[in-house]
Amino acid sequence: MAANAIHVLLEQAFPGGEVAVEDRTGGGDHFQVTVSSERFNGLSLIQQHKLVNAALAAPLADGTIHELRIRTKGTA
Repeated sequence: MAANAIHVLLEQAFPGGEVAVEDRTGGGDHFQVTVSSERFNGLSLIQQHKLVNAALAAPLADGTIHELRIRTKGTA
């Protein structure tokens, strides 16, 4: 899966947020994502990561994304 496709999914889930996606190995299945969104304000880190996982549920479920490292932060 291209990093661009993951970027689009995250931008749709977190409109107005800042999104960065890195293909860690160049193989298209190990990614690091960084998302900053006001939607995370007041949420625990686990809750924030659950929202990211939900946004990427389809590629995670079908194995397109083999490994995912997540960094999140709110805007407050």
